[in-house]
Amino acid sequence: MISANDLKVKGVKAIKEELKHAKEVAISIRGKATYIAMTIEQYDLLRTAEIKAAYNDSMLDIKNGDYVEETAEEHIARLWPD
Repeated sequence: MISANDLKVKGVKAIKEELKHAKEVAISIRGKATYIAMTIEQYDLLRTAEIKAAYNDSMLDIKNGDYVEETAEEHIARLWPD
């Protein structure tokens, strides 16, 4: 974990040094982890995992019949039934 003060003093170098030993680095403010820094490669892996999880959830919904077939107009009317 990097304190906000260390980040202020050392800049990005503090993050680079910590990322040599970990995939993510927490940045703390007043002792509380508030932000996470990571390489773009790690971020891409995270986003890919999120997309795969959303896809798997959607496929499970389809398998279980938990979805609605409707036109765009019907969909809008269901979302905003004014």
